[in-house]
Amino acid sequence: MITPSTNDDHPLAKRFREFIQDRNFPCVGAKSALAKGNMRIIIGRDLRSAWDDLRIHPALLGIARDYTLDPAPFQSLAVVFEEDAGLDEKGFERHLWERLQSLSDKDDWLGQPVDPRVSADPDDPHFSLSFGGEAFFVVGLHPGASRPARRFDRPVIVFNLHDQFEQLRSSGIYEKLRGTIIDRDIALAGQVNPMLAVHGSVSEARQYSGRAVDERWQCPLRPRKSVEHAF
Repeated sequence: MITPSTNDDHPLAKRFREFIQDRNFPCVGAKSALAKGNMRIIIGRDLRSAWDDLRIHPALLGIARDYTLDPAPFQSLAVVFEEDAGLDEKGFERHLWERLQSLSDKDDWLGQPVDPRVSADPDDPHFSLSFGGEAFFVVGLHPGASRPARRFDRPVIVFNLHDQFEQLRSSGIYEKLRGTIIDRDIALAGQVNPMLAVHGSVSEARQYSGRAVDERWQCPLRPRKSVEHAF
């Protein structure tokens, strides 16, 4: 079991756990991570600020290290920000990618490798962010989200280890789990999420913020310098 974060007793952490535990919340993977004590929670100040990046990145390295030692699903890191800021979907998306850029730059500067099982190119269908050599799938939540499952009363970034999904695929569990989540999400929202896509068909970067985007959307993430220098 992952050692709980020191922010575990913060009122926002409690509210976020209650949000996940709500019977209508569709993501059974997040429910499982929470039930197993494998969801770390960090309370940050403001999504628009780099203030907490130096706390978030070491936590990502920690979860990557722990997963290497014990690769058991489900494990995730949730960063819940105290400041609402009244962001609409485009504003949240912009600041989400600013935080992800900052964290990716720190990982690159420290010489951490890109997970070789995924692509570092955000336009590649096999793209994922990498921290500490492990790939992560990101889920953004905020008060202005159009999808109810993404609508929490503060901005949140959830980092989910990518390899745990590959484990579920290998064991034949993934499609059943995905189907359950989709059905529960439709029941909550009344319609299918237009951004749903099978991994490997389009870049998962399109799904991170939760905003519905069209085929013209371009990911703002700049390539890691170590990847640029490799060519």
